[in-house]
Amino acid sequence: MAKDIAVFTLTSALHDELSVKRVSSGFLGGILPGGSYDFCGKDFSTFGQRPLDLIYVRTGGTEGLFLKLFPELVKRGVRKFNLLTSGKSNSLAASMEILSYLRLKGLEGEIIHGGNDAVSSRIGLLLKAGTARRSMDGMRLGVMGKPSDWLIASAADPEAVKAKFGIELLDVPMEEVKAAVDSAEAGNGLPFPLSAEILEKAGAKVSAAVPGAMKIHEGFRRIISSYSLDGFTVRCFDLLGSIGNTGCLSLALFNAMGIPAGCEGDVPALLSMTIAKAATGHTGFMANPSRIDTSTQEILFAHCTVPFDIVDSVELDTHFESGIGVGIRGHIPEGPVTVFKVSGDLSRAFIAEGTLTANQAEPGLCRTQIRVTLDTSPQEPAPAGYFLSHPIGNHHIIVPGRHRKLLENILK
Repeated sequence: MAKDIAVFTLTSALHDELSVKRVSSGFLGGILPGGSYDFCGKDFSTFGQRPLDLIYVRTGGTEGLFLKLFPELVKRGVRKFNLLTSGKSNSLAASMEILSYLRLKGLEGEIIHGGNDAVSSRIGLLLKAGTARRSMDGMRLGVMGKPSDWLIASAADPEAVKAKFGIELLDVPMEEVKAAVDSAEAGNGLPFPLSAEILEKAGAKVSAAVPGAMKIHEGFRRIISSYSLDGFTVRCFDLLGSIGNTGCLSLALFNAMGIPAGCEGDVPALLSMTIAKAATGHTGFMANPSRIDTSTQEILFAHCTVPFDIVDSVELDTHFESGIGVGIRGHIPEGPVTVFKVSGDLSRAFIAEGTLTANQAEPGLCRTQIRVTLDTSPQEPAPAGYFLSHPIGNHHIIVPGRHRKLLENILK
């Protein structure tokens, strides 16, 4: 069975093969655990078929060898080349020449060089990024209805999304969604993590709306099954008038099941959730920035649904804007988070790490509310200024943990 990492080599014929092999064995043994990779040597026939391919430039004088291989590798769709160097036998010098050539051709590449710990850590990060990218290739994401009318800057470029990640965007008519909900049966049981105690605290109005919210959930499930979807976003406000309920509970459930599910037909937000899920295992909290303090870098985020798998407690309320249906107030544990958003053509991204400092429950905002203080650095502009000067739409994704480097590498 093929390993997730493959090591291919470039070696000049001028160097003694036995000596080169001896150096290679010691070098690779210091940065990669035994048995964790396939050593493919000079046979590049399987290059591009694994989450991470490394070109180990073992000696100098190998630039011409790479030049002969280059056309075939590009023909296979390879757009980024990871050049591994040992720091011996002019390996680094040759790698620099190769990387310069790649840049002239408009392609991505990097030289992996340094101490064993640094090289091993970098390879681990690249492997995670490659695995995440590969997991998205072939995904089908549904757009149930068009984006809500107020999302005037939140369109997507299906061709760019397909080219970058292999993700297919499928339009699902809202009439078909409503028909699926209408034909579904109202749910009788309580979905995890709801309980009779939670319903009792929510009050009679919200408790009475739960079966209808589960009817919507069943309708969404049928659409997912019919279109073989791996995730979706829905023009959910259309349900308020025609169905008289909300999709908030269903979205919380699907996200916890590992199916990215977003609100308001916002495709860039759905893409952000999908990338975050592939990278971290969590879909993240899709929310609006409600207040920003640029002096402290604190942002208040709020929305009426939140994935059940990132909260430690749940309360139910009505949907904020309409006052009907079921809205979710989830308590997300305090600690490190990453705020993330990509544009619909994937040409821009915002990634900032910070700390979730508090949950709150103001009556005049969407039901789940968190305060996040973004990290600052003397080398970079204060991140909160982005929201007021060049934001990527209004919805952003908040993911537990610090994932900036990983997300940056997935997007490269």
